[in-house]
Amino acid sequence: MVSKELPFTKTQIEEIVKTHPTPFHIYDEKAICDNAEDMKRAFSIVTGFKEFFAVKALPNPYILKILKEHGFGADCSSLPELLLAEKAGITGENIMFSSNDTPAKEFVKARELGAIINLDDISHIDVLEKATGLPDIVCFRYNPGPLKGGNEIIGKPEESKYGFTREQLFEGYEILKKKGVKRFGLHTMVASNELNVDYFVETARILFEAAVEISQKVGIDFEFINLGGGIGIPYRPEQERVSFDAVAAGVKKAYEDTIVKAGLHLPNVYFECGRVITGPYGYLVTKVRHLKHIYKDYAGTDACMANLMRPGMYGAYHHITVLGKEKMPSDHKYDVAGSLCENNDKFAIDRLLPKIERGDLLVIHDTGAHGYAMGFNYNGKLRSAELLLRDNGSVLKIRRAETVDDYFATLDLDGLKSFK
Repeated sequence: MVSKELPFTKTQIEEIVKTHPTPFHIYDEKAICDNAEDMKRAFSIVTGFKEFFAVKALPNPYILKILKEHGFGADCSSLPELLLAEKAGITGENIMFSSNDTPAKEFVKARELGAIINLDDISHIDVLEKATGLPDIVCFRYNPGPLKGGNEIIGKPEESKYGFTREQLFEGYEILKKKGVKRFGLHTMVASNELNVDYFVETARILFEAAVEISQKVGIDFEFINLGGGIGIPYRPEQERVSFDAVAAGVKKAYEDTIVKAGLHLPNVYFECGRVITGPYGYLVTKVRHLKHIYKDYAGTDACMANLMRPGMYGAYHHITVLGKEKMPSDHKYDVAGSLCENNDKFAIDRLLPKIERGDLLVIHDTGAHGYAMGFNYNGKLRSAELLLRDNGSVLKIRRAETVDDYFATLDLDGLKSFK
């Protein structure tokens, strides 16, 4: 069971709120760093291990720079994500560019940065070659289809828009070999927020077995095999966190049983996790604005689904703490809601919490991944600030809150004056 403790007190948050109005996301720098080091330690037993942090989980250059100091690369899937990595000082083969339906100009920028390009479809070989020429190293994303069961969030692989079929892998690597490419990678991504250790070990085994067969039939060596990401986090207090040590041990055994046993060149093993690196160490802090008592009791907050989409989109659970009332009995049932004109704008439904009063500060846990990143501006809602809680207790603003001027900045209001 995971303890849903906080790295700050009510008094600290009350001081922070004096200069940084709610709502805001706040990230625990020390916990992120400790977690990064724990992952590195656990996977040090795996050949050539490297983690490429999934930028989409928490796209902030301050976070990327912190993780860079721990030896992490960046997994990017768009031009802005490539630019974020560049601004954080992450370049070259420390970037894995894994996109889909990719514009040619994004391949150009990836090549300029020296990134490893991971192609999503066999037709993209030609697109990449025409846009930039083929680089020295190319990777393909494998969709194992019915060989691999999906999970609730990402769905069944055979119904996914991503990746090469098994047959296309052989054809694609033959094409690359004939065109003079010398270095090769293999990748997959088939799960999201998965808590079963065996799932990742099975994925590794499927990839390793595919690499053996491709190497032997096509006559190439793989420089790396990227196992993707998808390691989940315990959003609910009763859930257990995934053991990095258990995943690493299982991957190491699968590697030895397949790659080593086949006598192949020994490829490095990569991951591209996001959620498990930063997710548990981010918090959305919001203030209760109104209490409403109709057919149900509602606690209306100054945050909304624009600040955290997951509960409304997936029905996902996020734990909630009422600051200063942690030891009070949770004997009042609330829907905790925002102010969007959508009835799914709820952070919790029928949640038992201590009695809430107007002005109470709520902390919504586990928003350090796919929290701010999934924000939007429906109803003209403005996205919140992001803060970094430093090891010494100080707070750094790493993204300011949006303003009304930001919301209107993309409109041609001068042209409106003459519009008829």
